Amino acid sequence: MDRPESHQQIRAAVRDLCSRFPGEYWRKLDEARSYPEEFVRALTDAGWLSALIPEEYGGAGLGITEGSIILEEVNSSGGNSGACHAQMYIMGTLLRHGSEAQKRKYLPDIAAGKLRLQSFAVTEPTTGSDTTRLKTMAVRKGDRYVVNGQKVWTSRVQHSDLMLLLARTTPLEQVQNKADGLSVFLVDLRISGGKGITVRPIRNMPNHETNEVFLDNLEVPSENLIGEEGKGFRYILDGMNAERILIAAECIGDGHWFIERASRYARERVVFERPIGQNQGVQFPIARAHVNVEAADLMRTKAAKLFDAGEPCGPEANMAKYLAAEAAWDAGNACIDAHGGYGYAEEYDVERKFREARLYKTAPINNNLVMAYVGEHVLGMPRSY
Repeated sequence: MDRPESHQQIRAAVRDLCSRFPGEYWRKLDEARSYPEEFVRALTDAGWLSALIPEEYGGAGLGITEGSIILEEVNSSGGNSGACHAQMYIMGTLLRHGSEAQKRKYLPDIAAGKLRLQSFAVTEPTTGSDTTRLKTMAVRKGDRYVVNGQKVWTSRVQHSDLMLLLARTTPLEQVQNKADGLSVFLVDLRISGGKGITVRPIRNMPNHETNEVFLDNLEVPSENLIGEEGKGFRYILDGMNAERILIAAECIGDGHWFIERASRYARERVVFERPIGQNQGVQFPIARAHVNVEAADLMRTKAAKLFDAGEPCGPEANMAKYLAAEAAWDAGNACIDAHGGYGYAEEYDVERKFREARLYKTAPINNNLVMAYVGEHVLGMPRSY
């Protein structure tokens, strides 16, 4: 793709693409519980999902700021970028810690849309957010690793060619620091699919493709180890700030969508011979939601600028995600309240977006854990868990 000259150009181009996929498109997918293949292909072909890949590998070489704008526009247009957003925040692990050979092998094809890197296997059923205690083991045997274990909430694995996998290469009891002994692998699902991997879909509240993944003697070539063995947890943490910022942007997009729909309906809906938006009980919650979304947007912008400048941004990224998720949820509630019964009707799309927005109060990190992070790492209080 050509490098856009301004953020306004990015917004306009993404908005134009999304206009080809109106609410009816997303409603049909939601009803059928199917994946937005046509939309993801269009976004890929336009180069937006390779925006963060450096130009030397075929991408646009844009930053997290621009990536966040792309995802925000998808959601503010009524779509759901959760179907494909992982390619942006997973990319950093390969870009920053992968070998030159790995980058040359995979990045050009990802940029060209020939490969999808959409899946990220970290969370396990028995450990949840306590990532350092995960039990999936990868044992080196000659020129390959043999992996056994189980992952959960592994999204988009059915629609991805490549998957990042975090596994233990040294048992927990054999390391001095619990963050040591974890390694990251790039699993080629085209080769390993059906050989050592069993996928069990998890039906969930939004139409989000996510799964349990069972790994039974999965063989991964040693050349697919990213970075150094045993340092994978640090590599994963390195990409989490990007994830927080991008998710915040999606929530901001959802918030703008809710507020636009709510304020329009409040202007047009007449009850007792007056627009319902004239009533402060309807008007004020929508206005308050707008204020909160705008505030979250400022924190997102600050976090993204710090990230792109290579500056520490953990507090800002986490606070942006918290503020944006809460703001989107409040905006969703205000939108449903404004619509009354019609807020629950599928044809208005409000209930679909409401279900989608609720996810981000819980994932990719629960907002309570953000509070714990701020309490400990920003305010210097004792660790709460």
